Amino acid sequence: GGERLCPPQVSVLYFARSAELAGLRRETLRVPRQLTALQLWEEIVSVHPRLAAIQDQVIFAVRQEYVVLGDQLLVLQPGDEVAIIPPISGG
Repeated sequence: GGERLCPPQVSVLYFARSAELAGLRRETLRVPRQLTALQLWEEIVSVHPRLAAIQDQVIFAVRQEYVVLGDQLLVLQPGDEVAIIPPISGG
């Protein structure tokens, strides 16, 4: 088969503070198919540098599963949703 190795397009959803910093609520990005959660964050920050301000506070939700920014390997499929969830204000 013609298994094409072009990077998948994923939907990135920004919530709360991350939406303010990015200036939008959702977009589609091409990212490597396999990368760690931290590398994925770096890909997104390269598009929206202001997000670096909240790096130590955010978590991802990838296909509705929470992922902390770290060495966990993600294997992304085209059309996956990656939500960026900053801390919810209030203890």
